[in-house]
Amino acid sequence: MPTLHALDLTTDVVTLTRQLVDIESVSRNEGPIADAVEDALRALPHLRVQRFGNTVVARTELGLGERVILAGHLDTVPVNDNLPSRSDGTYLHGLGTSDMKGGDAVILKVAAAVGSGRVQPTRDVTFILYDCEEIEASANGLNLLSRSHPELLEADFAILMESSRAEVEAGCQGTLRAEIRTRGERAHTARAWTGSNAIHAAAPILATLADYVPRRPVIDGLEFHEGLNAVAVSGGVAGNVVPDECVVTVNYRFAPDRSEEEALAHVRDVFSAYDVVLTDSAPGALPGLDRPAAREFLEAVATPVGPKFGWTDVARFSLLGIPAVNYGPGDATYAHRRDEKVLISRIETCERALLAWLGGAA
Repeated sequence: MPTLHALDLTTDVVTLTRQLVDIESVSRNEGPIADAVEDALRALPHLRVQRFGNTVVARTELGLGERVILAGHLDTVPVNDNLPSRSDGTYLHGLGTSDMKGGDAVILKVAAAVGSGRVQPTRDVTFILYDCEEIEASANGLNLLSRSHPELLEADFAILMESSRAEVEAGCQGTLRAEIRTRGERAHTARAWTGSNAIHAAAPILATLADYVPRRPVIDGLEFHEGLNAVAVSGGVAGNVVPDECVVTVNYRFAPDRSEEEALAHVRDVFSAYDVVLTDSAPGALPGLDRPAAREFLEAVATPVGPKFGWTDVARFSLLGIPAVNYGPGDATYAHRRDEKVLISRIETCERALLAWLGGAA
């Protein structure tokens, strides 16, 4: 049965970005775009293509001494009156342009070129386009692939085409969320002195957060900036009842020199007088800029290097012992917004840089 949407890998990378953007692919609805990506890649005889659910993996098998991964997610957040795509000559506008179909288009153009005869690579390449990055980690296609077929993620270096303005953002911060509880005793608000207000008891927690001075450790020459913030406060059962419980939810963004266990221990130390319950956690990723492949990539792209303030799937590669960086044309400032857009010149820059690094010229 023919694919509803067709991708033309012979066209320019900007047009290909528009083709990808115009295939709606909100998380859990990546089937049509995965079909189009699979068909386009299977037409390239120099690649071995496999599909797992809505994750597509393509590999060169040239027997070269080093293997690198280029990876990007196919899904987007929900549509917000921002499809189809449009161009104003400077920017492409539309859902997914920045996060991260501009990067996906670069991956596909590089896949078409590397090993085809037009570009003679110095490294074997694995291309991974996966689903469900924007939702819970248990559904993440890269996460599932790392568990079911870890051999397909074996590599010396990985590049995640996440939004980084065509600059390198190395590593990523870890993140955890925890609930801090205060307890009191219910009473009628007309006789409040007979009870104990749990919301009032949360005031010292908020004061601690307001006065908190985050660490700014330097790792591989990059300064990470931690953050500990309240992201929700809940409590109360009725408009005439003194509340007997209050929950302050905090989010800790920690530098990658701390493990998840160390990060949780720090939060519990900061709030040692309270009941702290972990609700969610993900590790960070060290920059790994001392690895030979990473150093060569930085030299080839000749772009500023900074830390990644946020969590990305480079952490998954780090857990597998693979150094990884974020390098993509998108701008995280515009991710998930109704007015999402990407600078056209940055898409073209990323394509040229990756082809040059892998052994050829665009």
